[in-house]
Amino acid sequence: MAKLNVNGSVREFQAEGDTPLLWVIREQLGLTGTKYGCGIAQCGACAVHIDGVVTRSCVRPVSSVRANQKIVTIEGLSRDGSHPVQKAWAALDVPQCGYCQCGMIMAAAALLKTTPNPTDADIDQTMTNICRCGTYNRVRAAIKVVAAGGDTKTAALAIQHTDGSTT
Repeated sequence: MAKLNVNGSVREFQAEGDTPLLWVIREQLGLTGTKYGCGIAQCGACAVHIDGVVTRSCVRPVSSVRANQKIVTIEGLSRDGSHPVQKAWAALDVPQCGYCQCGMIMAAAALLKTTPNPTDADIDQTMTNICRCGTYNRVRAAIKVVAAGGDTKTAALAIQHTDGSTT
């Protein structure tokens, strides 16, 4: 049995070496937050962190990941949705269909870890994930909220919620 360090736990799996990491994560480890989108590393729905670096797992052969490397999936980013990026996503109603959002959140979290106060150019260069619903302005605003310490008023979006409140 081969082993991977996923979300802080060493997990055993059995797969051919050329099996994409995505399928081991989803099918063998049961962590289905990481999504299959395109299968060619273009959309980013399959994004995970490997030793802190965003990696598109749909094209990464599982044999290329060493047992001592630390993989973090969306489930490992925060067990209860309390990561600042997840909180900003919820506060600004970023997702519409939500399919791409796990990959977007993983990319945004990695960006903010390396660049705590990103410019628009930094965001554009890093956030290459595809969102079919086109929520890119809200993604940018959520990243800026996290960079500003969580103040949704700095996001430059006046979102009217169904309860009448504004963020």
